[in-house]
Amino acid sequence: MSDDIKAAVETQLLKTLDADGAIADTRVFAKVNTFDHKLLAGAVRSLMAYEMITSEEVTINGWALNAEAKLFIADGSAEAQCFNAVPAEGMALDQLKKLLGPVADVGFKQAMVQKWLALEKGEVPMVVRKTDAIVDIVREQLVAIEAGQDVDKKTADTLKKRKLISASSEKYYQLGKGVKFALQKVKLATDLTQEMISKGTWKDTQFKEYNFNALGQPPAGGHVHPLLKVRKEFREIFISMGFEEMPTNNFVESSFWNFDALFQPQQHPARDAHDTFFMTAPQTSNCFPPDYLERVKNTHMNGGYGSIGYNYDWKLAEAQKNLMRTHTTAVSSRMLYKLAQDGFRPAKYFSIDRVFRNEAVDRTHLAEFHQIEGVICDKGLTLSDLIGTLHQFFNKIGITQLRFKPAYNPYTEPSMEIFSYHPLLKKWVELGNSGMFRPEMMEPMGMPADVSVIAWGLSLERPAMILYGIDNIRDLFGHKVNLSIVKANPVCRLQLQQ
Repeated sequence: MSDDIKAAVETQLLKTLDADGAIADTRVFAKVNTFDHKLLAGAVRSLMAYEMITSEEVTINGWALNAEAKLFIADGSAEAQCFNAVPAEGMALDQLKKLLGPVADVGFKQAMVQKWLALEKGEVPMVVRKTDAIVDIVREQLVAIEAGQDVDKKTADTLKKRKLISASSEKYYQLGKGVKFALQKVKLATDLTQEMISKGTWKDTQFKEYNFNALGQPPAGGHVHPLLKVRKEFREIFISMGFEEMPTNNFVESSFWNFDALFQPQQHPARDAHDTFFMTAPQTSNCFPPDYLERVKNTHMNGGYGSIGYNYDWKLAEAQKNLMRTHTTAVSSRMLYKLAQDGFRPAKYFSIDRVFRNEAVDRTHLAEFHQIEGVICDKGLTLSDLIGTLHQFFNKIGITQLRFKPAYNPYTEPSMEIFSYHPLLKKWVELGNSGMFRPEMMEPMGMPADVSVIAWGLSLERPAMILYGIDNIRDLFGHKVNLSIVKANPVCRLQLQQ
């Protein structure tokens, strides 16, 4: 609607309301003033927004005639046309079809149903009348519908089946004066400007009300971080290999479960403040079984299970210190202790969650990162089982170039570091650590002496760096990550091997 036409419609509508007080039917108003009703509906909505008029929408459900029905009103129904075309002495069927064209096919059938016409078979099929006069009921029904009159359901269904009518609905408005009725629409201001304030014109200015319930512009959709994509793939790999996920919902852990239960001595450098984040509140914890604590204490001080121990004065105060867990092996120690108490059974566990270490940040190290851990507990496991499992695990993610280096861990013997070749850095990068848990760790839990546990842990970030071609871990995780990388990163598809 152009501004001039819209203004003319609004002006005439307001004048009519001012003179008559109401408009009962906008269709009549539009017809009298030669306005398109659709244009009038737009003017109604605009004036309602200004509260200048009131409006009640009325919907009329009815029937609309199609083009063929309109022809039937002018020329008669198809059956009536056929009847009128047949003279008293009859007419050959071919001649009737030639005379009326497509109308003859439908009309002749309907006329026979109405018993107006009949077909006499012979050498030349003849159409003859069976009555002298007819009443064109179909035309009368269509005329009634065109005039807006109601028809019964049976009649409507019959005409609809013949595709002469279709359901329709028509809307119009009943209008009245609004609380802010005026003969001229005043454009409402949407903003309080500096000029209004300086000149004081805001006092007499009418402002448009703000709609605080409006939804506003929807934000852009979220994007899954590359680490979350890789984590999902790793999780599916573990599950496909028959592993059970461990609960890892506690970032804060006691030194007992994080270190002592793993046969890590209290004077170990990893337990210093420059390597571990210790908590100030709550500073200590007592959440460990007292009988198990005594066995762990005795193993540290005096040895046992084939070990001479560390021969030092073990202190409960050190074990009670709370810290941000430095590895998810603390979760594994809890799960293995529970397994021993519930009665041993072969088990496979895994976890993927966040750990914290007080390390210097560089292109391959962070103080906060994610650790993947796998644990297999069974009888008769050897180092060969561990190496074979690691090859199977990493082959499933497309990392086939692996090397293993002997290493030392307080709670595993033998121990191995896991390396993979990074094509961008052009060097071998450490992926994680692995080994077989020591008897000094397992047997105080109550685990049978012939049970072995193989385990490995690796960071989630380093495989993700290799898979996504990132050479600086700070570009993948942390406060310096470019959000465009998160939005534009491709779908993670690890090279899964069946």
